[in-house]
Amino acid sequence: MVEHTQDTIAAIATASGAGGIGIVRVSGALSQSIAKAVLGHCPPPRHAAYLAFQDAEGQLIDRGIAIYYPNPHSYTGEDVLELQAHGGTALMQILLARCIVLGARQAMPG
Repeated sequence: MVEHTQDTIAAIATASGAGGIGIVRVSGALSQSIAKAVLGHCPPPRHAAYLAFQDAEGQLIDRGIAIYYPNPHSYTGEDVLELQAHGGTALMQILLARCIVLGARQAMPG
């Protein structure tokens, strides 16, 4: 098994299906820069902020809750960004793809 301890990872953290809320989590050193690119700025640490999620051209993807947990005060010990958006597979895939384009890699299961 290959360890990627220096990588920033991203994954959909909610089950696929018809849920009303979906969550994409990002963990690693690029979390803050991904927040700035998707949200326009990084939200204050450990505070839920209702913000617009934007694509590369600044167009609205969705509005939702963003929470930034700076290291070491997160469940991974790394910087963590949590994006809580409207649920649904398509929207979660769009947000995940945006994070990957910005430098995160798809997290492996487990």
